[in-house]
Parts: sequence; structure tokens; C-alpha cells
Amino acid sequence: MTKFIVRWLINAVALYAAVMIVPGINPQSGSWVSYIWLALVFGVVNAFLGPILKLLTCPLILLTLGVFTLVVNTALFYLAGYIGSAFGVGFTVAGFWPAFLGSVVVSIVSVILSLIFKDELKH
Repeated sequence: MTKFIVRWLINAVALYAAVMIVPGINPQSGSWVSYIWLALVFGVVNAFLGPILKLLTCPLILLTLGVFTLVVNTALFYLAGYIGSAFGVGFTVAGFWPAFLGSVVVSIVSVILSLIFKDELKH
């Protein structure tokens, strides 16, 4: 349970960083509670749709030596913001490139924070 909560908070911080750093991503609400709920939506979208999309695009991922995974992550990032908007906690994205940069920022911040908090994640 602790691992889930730490991962959830890491996603919330990563999404906050993406919204603050990347121009073209506009949050519906600036409160931390919104980012925590958005992180839950983001995690559910990635957990359920991520493997399905990666399986369906496996030939493209193999053909591009994994680079197409960035496009899949961009689509998941955009979709999480769209679904979150339906609940009042999402964000709007101005196009492909802000979504792409947002997904890259989320990935980088998540990796860095996961390395920092790796001891808590092992329990």
C-alpha cells in the first residue's frame, strides 16, 4: 500500500512539473488536490490503456527501435488530461508538441523521483 501511495505522489509531482514547465498545458485548477486526483486518473489510464496501445503498436515500436513509445506516451498523457477534464481536475493541451514535451517531462521527473525514493518503493 505504501508503494502505491508513493507512486501516486510521484505522479502528482511529475504532472505538476509538466504543467508548470511546458507552455501550452493549462490546468483547470491549480490546487494540489487536483493534481493528486489527476495523478490517479493518469495512473489508471497508463495501467489499463498503456499495455493495450503498446501491444497494438508493437510493430511500429519495433520498427522505430522503441521511439514510437514516445508517441504512445504522448497519447496517454493527452488522454489523461482529457479524462481528468471531465472530472474537473484535468488540463488542456494546445497540440501535439506540448503533449509530447509534457509526457517527456513526466517521464523524466518520475524516473528521478523514483530513484530518490527507491528505498520506500522496495518495502
